[in-house]
Amino acid sequence: MSNADLVIRGGKIVSPEQIIDASIAIADGKIVAIGHDDLMPSAREELRADGQYLLPGAIDSHVHFRDPGYPHKETWKTGSAAAACGGVTTVFEMPNTNPPTGTIEALRLKQKAAESSYVDYGIHGLLGDDTIDRLEDLLDAGVTSFKAFVGNTFGNLPAPTDGALLEGFEKLAPLGIRTVVHAENSSIMARRQHRLQEAGRTDPLAHLASRPAVAEIEAIGRVLALAEWTGARVHIAHHSAADSLFVLRAAKLRGVDVTVETCPQYLLLNTNDMLRLGGILRLNPPIREERHNQPLWDALMDGTIDMIATDHAPHTPEEKTRESIWQCDCGFPGVETQMPLMLTEVNRQRATLMDYVKWSAAAPAKAWGLYGTKGVLAVGAHADIAVVDMDRRAVLSQGRLQSISKISPWNGRTVHGAPIHTLVRGRFVMRDGQLVVDASGWGQSVKGVQRMPTPKPRNTEHYTSAVLKTPAGVPRTAVPTDLSAFEGSGYVPPAPKEAA
Repeated sequence: MSNADLVIRGGKIVSPEQIIDASIAIADGKIVAIGHDDLMPSAREELRADGQYLLPGAIDSHVHFRDPGYPHKETWKTGSAAAACGGVTTVFEMPNTNPPTGTIEALRLKQKAAESSYVDYGIHGLLGDDTIDRLEDLLDAGVTSFKAFVGNTFGNLPAPTDGALLEGFEKLAPLGIRTVVHAENSSIMARRQHRLQEAGRTDPLAHLASRPAVAEIEAIGRVLALAEWTGARVHIAHHSAADSLFVLRAAKLRGVDVTVETCPQYLLLNTNDMLRLGGILRLNPPIREERHNQPLWDALMDGTIDMIATDHAPHTPEEKTRESIWQCDCGFPGVETQMPLMLTEVNRQRATLMDYVKWSAAAPAKAWGLYGTKGVLAVGAHADIAVVDMDRRAVLSQGRLQSISKISPWNGRTVHGAPIHTLVRGRFVMRDGQLVVDASGWGQSVKGVQRMPTPKPRNTEHYTSAVLKTPAGVPRTAVPTDLSAFEGSGYVPPAPKEAA
């Protein structure tokens, strides 16, 4: 075998099925050999990883890098730096920037901003009432997937009407493209919030009161009904409520192509933390009561929830600490802290390291058509690797975050286990716990390697595009063709129109 660029020696390679002692050789950004250390080729560079774990880099399918439009909150450079330092090698960025990613012009602005990225990326385009006719063009121009904000969130993008959502699914189902859905009922929440504000409530729990679990139950059920009818692929973002898990379980049993994510905040935090942290912990969907935490863990373990994401959503400290909960912006940074938080739970034996790799890498890679190239450590795959020290202990500090947003509910939390090196396509973007500054711009779009499975559209004869023309053999007007039934009724048919 010819020389490699890098050999990582003596590590423990983790997959969803097993952990093996092996070394990895990397050349031209890909893994070229895995095996016993003595069998590795010579290399320009070596890294000793004795006793450390080699994980496929995490794939975070839900980040908000706020760029373009809100550079005081985050930029692609700072957000992707946070990802790199969190063991995340691929991110998917959301469309509620300014302008929203619903036009080719807006997409070009985002692609330009993404040129500074440390990590690889996908871009979710916007599915809304006024973007339905542009979905195919946006795909051709580089988006990998779409996002529908059925529930309102930062940016105040209007929820698509049910008719637009159905038509959007009709367009995307034959293409096999997956749509992320923020599934909360906007009408319920708007009325609830108005009533709460009228009553003078500004406390932290008022936010939860405005977004009851039934809003998630209803919206998920509605979205899944439309997806099942059309055969569209959907992804439920930031699942938060134990109460709506039954809807997802039933849909998966019926064969609906739905994937689901949850976030560390919904697994590890609850209203007790909301009372302590106030607006710092305001996000959508809301942090819920403690009774929701364990059922979400159980849903991860049984496959109802497929993956971990973060909903990385940075704001400035001033925007998070206002007196009224309604004035505190929703969200907080999370892409840098997800891995140490989850590894800590692994060390607490709440899950295995193999479980974590399934949730953080393999499942999202499969959902977004990247598996085999990303989400796995195998010969031929991209060398996207997080080298993890499961013995490392640290205290999370918001002041040391790479994100511009230096305010986090995880500040001061002790973690046990952390990534110490991150490689994206064979290049270090974090090394020895430090950002590799000159790796800015190394990240690239995953569009070129995305391969979604064969589409499975359904009920295509009822799609909007199929019913816009009068079918063959059907009269073009609603005038009855047989008037004998109307004899003696006084009905007088309209006179035929003269030819022009």
